[in-house]
Amino acid sequence: MDLKSTFENLKDRATEMAQAGVAQSKRLAEIAKLKTANMAEEDAIKKAYIEIGKLYYAEQGASPDGAFAAACERITASKALIETNNERIAELKQPGDPEPEVELETVAETVESAAEAVADAVETVVEEDKLD
Repeated sequence: MDLKSTFENLKDRATEMAQAGVAQSKRLAEIAKLKTANMAEEDAIKKAYIEIGKLYYAEQGASPDGAFAAACERITASKALIETNNERIAELKQPGDPEPEVELETVAETVESAAEAVADAVETVVEEDKLD
């Protein structure tokens, strides 16, 4: 075997490997594209299930058929709780009970005064410890 034929064999093998790599990359890219398409379709299915459930509840929620009764009852109970919570929120927001308005500067001054008091107290304790 001469050097020229060895070089040709190596070149041919390198070309085959490069082509195999390109083919593998194309395959993996197509797989990724198909998986992405599947996820989009699964999302569409979930949305359709939700829509079916909403339609069923709207039409049959008051008197659901056997297997749907428990789910419809949970929805009805949750809606009642939401309504109760919203009523309580409305009560808490009544104009008769205005929310206290606190100036940001007042809060900052209070925090600053408290920080100074704590610093003074710490300094006093440290000085007392030095005397003992």
